[in-house]
Amino acid sequence: MTDERNFRSSYYEKVGFRSVEEKKSLEILLKERPLDKAKLKQFCLRFTVPAIYRNLLWKIILGVIPVYTESHKFVTAQRKAEFEDLRRALYAIKTVDETSKPHQLFLTMWILRSGRISLDMNALLETPLLRAMTQLAESVTQIIDANLEPVDTFWVLGSFLDVVQKIHGDVSRLQECTCSLLEREDPELHKHLLKIGALQFLPFETWFCSCFAGTISDSSIPKIWDKIVAGSYKILPFVAVVTLTTLRRPLLRCEGIDYILDCINNISEETAEMIVNKAIELWQQSGSALASISQIGVNSVQNT
Repeated sequence: MTDERNFRSSYYEKVGFRSVEEKKSLEILLKERPLDKAKLKQFCLRFTVPAIYRNLLWKIILGVIPVYTESHKFVTAQRKAEFEDLRRALYAIKTVDETSKPHQLFLTMWILRSGRISLDMNALLETPLLRAMTQLAESVTQIIDANLEPVDTFWVLGSFLDVVQKIHGDVSRLQECTCSLLEREDPELHKHLLKIGALQFLPFETWFCSCFAGTISDSSIPKIWDKIVAGSYKILPFVAVVTLTTLRRPLLRCEGIDYILDCINNISEETAEMIVNKAIELWQQSGSALASISQIGVNSVQNT
């Protein structure tokens, strides 16, 4: 009987179902006072976060609300006041208006708050980093906005963008790890992409700084973001590699980067879900195996 239960648990996890025990464990953690952020991060890293708790977990882990629940009301009021100040300032200087979409407004508010505001906002938003952030902002807003107040959506997004700034500083290392990992997982595909000169033209900066928003469907990508929010953006090379290996058959027939990008930019929702699940599985199996894959400048990746 025990073997049968173990088989069921393993099977349900493989096909994407969360076990009752994991949900109960999370509910117990959320009842702790004060909340234990370290334990909540570990839960995000080990398990798939139930969708109904995702917004709350992200708010706690990203520091939008404190671990001391008695302080939530005060902190929320302060967050709302700053939110209104930022929004009023942008309207006053005519950087945004009533036609601005929510994700555009929130991103511009974050830019103002981080001291990056520019007289030529159009030029700023056209930089590779800000283009990737715009894509991320749009997906984050669409995914969480339905269940959060605009002020909470802004602060979650802003905290996520702070993480992206760290990722941006590690893009070259993440790219090296991706190439090394691809060579280990699929030598034939790696050799082909190297032969046609595609590896150097893959949009690594866009992938990593958008955390695959716009590449992987919004219905699947939050499971990857759970890991990033919990502090492990080293999962990103695994997502990149599994994306490439999942599409290996059409990619092996491609002889130019344009065809490869077209293939990658048209991933179906079903394929996206498969990529996400495989990437998480490979990442969990590998642990800190990136150390043995590429020793060049990966220390910060291993510790993140």
